[in-house]
This record gives sequence, structure tokens and C-alpha cells, in this order.
Amino acid sequence: MTDAAVTPERLPISLIVGLGNPGPKYAGTRHNIGFEVVDRLSKRWAIPLKEERRFQGEYGAGIGLHRQKIHLLKPLTYMNRSGQSMRAVLDWVKITPGAVLVVYDDMDLPVGKLRLRLAGSAGGHNGMKSAIAHLKTQDFCRLRIGIGAARTEAERDQAVVSHVLGNFSKAERQVMDEVVDVAVRALEKSLTDGVEKAMSLYNSVTVGG
Repeated sequence: MTDAAVTPERLPISLIVGLGNPGPKYAGTRHNIGFEVVDRLSKRWAIPLKEERRFQGEYGAGIGLHRQKIHLLKPLTYMNRSGQSMRAVLDWVKITPGAVLVVYDDMDLPVGKLRLRLAGSAGGHNGMKSAIAHLKTQDFCRLRIGIGAARTEAERDQAVVSHVLGNFSKAERQVMDEVVDVAVRALEKSLTDGVEKAMSLYNSVTVGG
């Protein structure tokens, strides 16, 4: 018998992963917004993060809003090897990819927009390419956070790198602080009422618009 409630993309979220690059050099950059969201969750849910070498990341576990165990992870492998850290956690704590939600930056969305999805391609994001490669599926949830497109006329690859590794402007930073708050609420709704309910509430929201 097939039950839609237990298909992989509808499993309760057990692991929330924020993507970014380690070290003070990258703190606050556009590419690290996933780290910021997980840091906020860690503080809000009183789930401390500490470096775990076996996971190649900062990791913490506690009881989430749905009264089930929740795991938080910030890979410290640098962005393009994020999947290694994720795979290590899944193998150690016996979580399936369908119970994973990844938070990361997206140049295809403007600043102030968020987009929850049940599955999808990497969309050119190196961290997600690594995640999909190591999880061997793209059927896991993700929260994409808009950082806007590069505006420079420089050679495209160089422009993209400069953009994602750059800091938000003062005005953007004010919006992004609110975006992180909205992202936390969207993730909490995902835990308590399911990702699809959170999608219906938050995918149409424009912060600062």
C-alpha cells in the first residue's frame, strides 16, 4: 500500500543544514546566509553548536518544536564540499535524505525573497551540487534565500565570485536581518505543520518590499 504521507519528501524534518564557508573572512558574506540562519536557530532553540571532526562541521542536536529530535549542521568543508559533511551526519545518526532541509543563498532570487521547495536541482549552486552528489538524490527540502544577482560588468565567473563572497550593503543588511527572522519562522512552521504549509505561507512573502 502506498501512503503519500511517508514518501521521502514528506518525512518530518530531522536535519537542518546551513551552507556557507568557515572562518571570520567569510562571516557576513552573501554566501554565508545559510550559516546565519542555523546560528539563529541554535540560539532560539537552545541547541548549542560545536565543532565535530567526524562530521567536518559544527553540529548540535536537541528537541525541536515538533517534540522530536532535531539536528543542526554547518559544514566546515568550504562550500563546494558541503555534501561530505552532510553525508557523515546522515550515516552516523541514521537520517535519510528525505528528512533533510538545506538553507542556502540564491542569486536567482532578489534580496527579501525566500523560497521553500520539497526537491529540485542545484541550480548552479556549488554547495547544492555537492549535497546532491553525496546524498545521491535531489529529493530533499531546501530553503533558498535571495541575495540578488551580480551587477558588475566584469567577466561573469569573476563577477559571481565577487558577488557571493562580498558583503551586503547597509540597506541590504537591514533587510537580510529581517529575512533571517522570517526564515526562522518558516522553518518553525515547517517543523510544526509541514513544509507544504510553510511554502503556502512564506513563498509569496517579500521582506522589505
